[in-house]
Amino acid sequence: MQTDAVSTIAQLPSSELIDPFGRPVTYLRVSVTDRCDFRCVYCMSEHMTFLPKRDLLSLEELDRLCSAFVAKGVAKLRITGGEPLVRKNIMWLFKALSRHLDSGQLEELTLTTNGSQLPRYANDLKACGVERINISLDTLKPDLFKAITRWGDFNTVMDGVEAAEKAGIRLKFNAVALKGVNEDEFEEMVRFAHGRGADLTLIETMPLGDIDGDRTDQYLPLSIVRARLMDRFTLEDIDYKTGGPARYVRVKETGGRIGFITPMTHNFCESCNRVRLTCTGTLYMCLGRDDAADLRAPLRANVDDAALYDAIDAAIAKKPKGHDFIIERGRNKPAVARHMSVTGG
Repeated sequence: MQTDAVSTIAQLPSSELIDPFGRPVTYLRVSVTDRCDFRCVYCMSEHMTFLPKRDLLSLEELDRLCSAFVAKGVAKLRITGGEPLVRKNIMWLFKALSRHLDSGQLEELTLTTNGSQLPRYANDLKACGVERINISLDTLKPDLFKAITRWGDFNTVMDGVEAAEKAGIRLKFNAVALKGVNEDEFEEMVRFAHGRGADLTLIETMPLGDIDGDRTDQYLPLSIVRARLMDRFTLEDIDYKTGGPARYVRVKETGGRIGFITPMTHNFCESCNRVRLTCTGTLYMCLGRDDAADLRAPLRANVDDAALYDAIDAAIAKKPKGHDFIIERGRNKPAVARHMSVTGG
């Protein structure tokens, strides 16, 4: 079946992807499942209703879609979820996509994970050309970790961290800043990450999906976090980018980097180079808007990729300039109804 998937991209497109504002789209984030083995309090409700499995694209279809984007100039693929490593036979997709690394068309194949499945998959991921992984880790306190994730086990994630390190995979830790929850831990998390030679990226909570609570109780502006960190560390602004939205500083005392993702206090839209593909074949041109394109229909209606390329071009032509997230008390509905686990982060 992999041979069939490869054969469908023989007809290469004629142009790269440029949005209406002149921004090249070179980064595709792909949600391979909306399911997760955690139920993080800022991401989803505890009693989620997930998509029927029949609605999901097959791994072969995901390979074909990703390959079409690579043919159109996408240089970075990030596999996300939900938790991507809970998708059955997921390593088939990584192995299939690794051919684009071998050909030189793709610069990076990576993923974001909660770390729970890394003890099982770290070596296989490394063998597929995955050199760098983002691990979501919001606290270093086992009891608090359980409270935030509801279903997660801290020690299992630490085993996953060690497995990835032993496999030779570079790590970056992502932490969502939660008011009154983990805001006293950021100094320790900086030292934890930098002590392992890893970056730490801090993220503001975003109004995506109903979560059984009021996000004003969670929202902590990273401007406040940065000011507090400056009481402990010397932060030096640097011109370092990974292809994502984070703005980085170097910590003089540790030599490591901290990234700040601030969709609320300072959006990162002016340099946006990414789009997001869901596990059902829906392409979202912006995380914070509902603008979307159906790529499943042209994918399944045609053996060759000409119509798929046209659909991708049409979607990129509608990519908005930016998002407008709002979190305020009394505003109970999220800015975007879909959960982060559906969009893929």
